[in-house]
Amino acid sequence: MKKEIVVIDYGIGNLFSVKRSFESCGANVVLTSDFDRILAADHLVLPGVGAFADGMNGLKKRGLDKAIVEYAKTGKPLLGICLGMQMLATTSQEFGSHKGLDLVPGKVIAIENTSADGKPHKIPHIGWEDLVKPNEKTSWDHTILKSIPERSAVYHIHSFTFFPDAEIYRLADCFYNGKRLSSVIRKENVYGCQFHPEKSGKIGLEILKNFLYL
Repeated sequence: MKKEIVVIDYGIGNLFSVKRSFESCGANVVLTSDFDRILAADHLVLPGVGAFADGMNGLKKRGLDKAIVEYAKTGKPLLGICLGMQMLATTSQEFGSHKGLDLVPGKVIAIENTSADGKPHKIPHIGWEDLVKPNEKTSWDHTILKSIPERSAVYHIHSFTFFPDAEIYRLADCFYNGKRLSSVIRKENVYGCQFHPEKSGKIGLEILKNFLYL
């Protein structure tokens, strides 16, 4: 029997590329904006592209912000992708101050427009960057990064970055011209990927498969 993934449809996001990627991993994918269907999911995905405020407004006008928070309390796996990861935060500073879902304590802030040596660099940050462990105590066992070799490259495109309140919520980082950025965050059953797994080749599909079998 195929594993089932529920992907939240709230009017924003690259739903069909995410859907196709999970299907290539052998999953049955349901796209929905139904409150009860979301709560009943075994694995839930919150995709998203664009501005933080637009994403939160899309969720709120459908009552799906409450559904996601309730789902997270069940302990079942939840994955936010790109903007979906950022909306897991407490607040965002993108074009003003906005409240997020507050599932992983932290804030979304602008990526600095200078590199580690003080030289200007391009924003948005676009390209392939290596996943690295935040510190020597970080373990990827039993997470969506199990079996993923450290320094595997994945595809990022973003102007803002998730800054967790505590190091423990960082599962993987990347470096953009020497500046540290969060690539994967985690709090218990709640995960977020700043990069696009569905655009990150074999490594991205392996990460989605790991989520599928959590």
